[in-house]
Amino acid sequence: MIQEIEVDELEVRLQGGSVTLIDVRMPDEFDQQRVPGAVLIPLPDLPQHFESLTGDADVLVICQSGGRSLRACEFLASKGITAINIAGGTMAWAQSGRAVESGPIQP
Repeated sequence: MIQEIEVDELEVRLQGGSVTLIDVRMPDEFDQQRVPGAVLIPLPDLPQHFESLTGDADVLVICQSGGRSLRACEFLASKGITAINIAGGTMAWAQSGRAVESGPIQP
Protein backbone atom coordinates (compact mmCIF):
# COMPACT_ATOMS: atom_id res chain seq x y z
CA MET A 1 0.00 0.00 0.00
CA ILE A 2 1.36 3.39 -1.01
CA GLN A 3 1.25 6.14 1.61
CA GLU A 4 -0.51 9.32 0.50
CA ILE A 5 -0.58 12.78 2.05
CA GLU A 6 -2.55 15.95 1.35
CA VAL A 7 -0.96 19.26 0.33
CA ASP A 8 -1.28 20.59 3.90
CA GLU A 9 1.09 17.84 5.08
CA LEU A 10 3.33 18.42 2.05
CA GLU A 11 3.77 22.04 3.09
CA VAL A 12 4.70 21.01 6.65
CA ARG A 13 7.22 18.47 5.39
CA LEU A 14 8.80 20.92 2.94
CA GLN A 15 9.22 23.48 5.71
CA GLY A 16 10.76 20.83 7.95
CA GLY A 17 13.43 19.94 5.39
CA SER A 18 15.00 16.52 4.87
CA VAL A 19 12.62 15.64 2.02
CA THR A 20 13.04 15.20 -1.70
CA LEU A 21 10.04 16.27 -3.78
CA ILE A 22 10.09 14.84 -7.29
CA ASP A 23 7.67 15.95 -9.99
CA VAL A 24 7.02 13.19 -12.54
CA ARG A 25 5.20 15.32 -15.11
CA MET A 26 6.66 16.23 -18.49
CA PRO A 27 9.02 19.24 -18.78
CA ASP A 28 6.42 21.51 -20.41
CA GLU A 29 3.95 20.88 -17.55
CA PHE A 30 6.72 21.44 -14.98
CA ASP A 31 7.66 24.76 -16.61
CA GLN A 32 4.03 25.95 -16.60
CA GLN A 33 3.50 25.53 -12.87
CA ARG A 34 5.24 23.63 -10.05
CA VAL A 35 5.57 23.42 -6.30
CA PRO A 36 8.65 25.39 -5.20
CA GLY A 37 11.57 23.05 -4.57
CA ALA A 38 10.29 20.24 -6.77
CA VAL A 39 12.85 18.36 -8.86
CA LEU A 40 11.79 17.20 -12.32
CA ILE A 41 12.14 13.50 -13.12
CA PRO A 42 9.53 12.71 -15.80
CA LEU A 43 7.77 9.39 -15.25
CA PRO A 44 9.26 7.83 -18.43
CA ASP A 45 12.77 8.71 -17.14
CA LEU A 46 12.29 7.37 -13.62
CA PRO A 47 13.78 3.91 -14.36
CA GLN A 48 17.08 5.58 -15.32
CA HIS A 49 17.17 7.91 -12.29
CA PHE A 50 15.57 6.13 -9.33
CA GLU A 51 18.91 5.21 -7.77
CA SER A 52 19.56 8.91 -7.09
CA LEU A 53 16.59 8.82 -4.68
CA THR A 54 18.17 6.55 -2.10
CA GLY A 55 19.35 8.20 1.10
CA ASP A 56 18.04 9.68 4.31
CA ALA A 57 15.53 12.16 2.86
CA ASP A 58 11.87 11.17 2.55
CA VAL A 59 10.86 10.83 -1.12
CA LEU A 60 7.64 12.68 -1.93
CA VAL A 61 6.18 12.34 -5.43
CA ILE A 62 3.85 14.78 -7.18
CA CYS A 63 2.26 15.14 -10.62
CA GLN A 64 -0.73 17.15 -11.87
CA SER A 65 -3.49 15.39 -9.93
CA GLY A 66 -2.07 12.26 -8.29
CA GLY A 67 -2.32 9.48 -10.88
CA ARG A 68 1.14 9.48 -12.42
CA SER A 69 2.76 10.08 -9.06
CA LEU A 70 0.96 7.02 -7.67
CA ARG A 71 2.39 4.92 -10.51
CA ALA A 72 5.83 6.39 -9.77
CA CYS A 73 5.47 5.48 -6.08
CA GLU A 74 4.51 1.93 -7.04
CA PHE A 75 7.57 1.67 -9.29
CA LEU A 76 9.84 3.03 -6.55
CA ALA A 77 8.34 0.61 -4.03
CA SER A 78 9.20 -2.26 -6.40
CA LYS A 79 12.82 -1.06 -6.19
CA GLY A 80 12.81 -0.91 -2.39
CA ILE A 81 12.36 2.86 -2.11
CA THR A 82 9.56 4.13 0.11
CA ALA A 83 7.86 7.03 -1.62
CA ILE A 84 4.84 9.07 -0.57
CA ASN A 85 2.21 10.19 -3.08
CA ILE A 86 0.80 13.72 -2.94
CA ALA A 87 -3.00 13.52 -3.19
CA GLY A 88 -4.43 16.01 -5.67
CA GLY A 89 -0.97 16.90 -6.97
CA THR A 90 0.14 20.28 -8.20
CA MET A 91 -3.45 21.18 -9.03
CA ALA A 92 -4.48 20.82 -5.37
CA TRP A 93 -1.40 22.79 -4.27
CA ALA A 94 -2.22 25.70 -6.61
CA GLN A 95 -5.96 25.62 -5.86
CA SER A 96 -5.18 25.91 -2.16
CA GLY A 97 -3.64 29.33 -2.87
CA ARG A 98 -0.07 28.29 -2.12
CA ALA A 99 2.82 29.81 -4.08
CA VAL A 100 3.89 28.14 -7.32
CA GLU A 101 6.88 28.62 -9.60
CA SER A 102 6.89 28.68 -13.37
CA GLY A 103 9.33 28.90 -16.23
CA PRO A 104 12.45 26.88 -16.85
CA ILE A 105 14.76 26.10 -13.95
CA GLN A 106 17.83 28.28 -14.10
CA PRO A 107 21.15 26.41 -13.77
